[in-house]
Amino acid sequence: MKKILSFLFLALSLHFYGQVQLKGIVKDSLNTPLELANVIAIDKATSTLESYGISDAKGVYKLALKKNRTYKIQISYVGMKNFEQILTTKEENLTKDFVLQLDSNLDEVEITYEMPVTIKGDTIVYNADSFQNGTERKLEDVLEKLPGVEINEDGQVEVEGKVVNKLMVNGKDFFDGDTKLATKNIPSKAIDKIQVLRNYAEVGQLSGVRNNQDNVALNIQLKKGKENFGLVM
Repeated sequence: MKKILSFLFLALSLHFYGQVQLKGIVKDSLNTPLELANVIAIDKATSTLESYGISDAKGVYKLALKKNRTYKIQISYVGMKNFEQILTTKEENLTKDFVLQLDSNLDEVEITYEMPVTIKGDTIVYNADSFQNGTERKLEDVLEKLPGVEINEDGQVEVEGKVVNKLMVNGKDFFDGDTKLATKNIPSKAIDKIQVLRNYAEVGQLSGVRNNQDNVALNIQLKKGKENFGLVM
């Protein structure tokens, strides 16, 4: 968990000219820090996602934003009411803490913006559209933009430094789980979600045994109507 969070924070590091850092703590009404809260910044002028972060074990989040811009900050956490605030950056870094309130009407919560990354247990889910700008053609182009994910010199997909040994599409093996074939053939426009399944076990195996600790699988969820993209699985 700490590794993937470090990748997410690294992706937001302030090595870019003209940026400022927004950081702070996400906590509940009892002043308890909330770990794994999703924090995003949407540029008010363009309505595009500018930056995102996930709070760490101490509730700390960090966002890299442009100077002199106005953003809609949105925060979500399971069991809490979604939070929104308009914030304008200037020339200096900002510190801002956020307090979330318990939500007694979870079924009525309206999701105003889909989070780029969500983490639940050993599963990390990336919303593919959040990482695309229109230049991507295949799955590999999207994977290279995901924090914590890379394609090595041998064309293998790695997550947190571990080679992905199985790839599925909509829960089914893609050509016996061949990751190289999948990354070069699945079109980026067909991808809805990319699920990283850590400590993955085949059906019939125990998911918690030590032998599974280095097993990483990917499950590519396709958009509706895009199930047939030119290859027969």
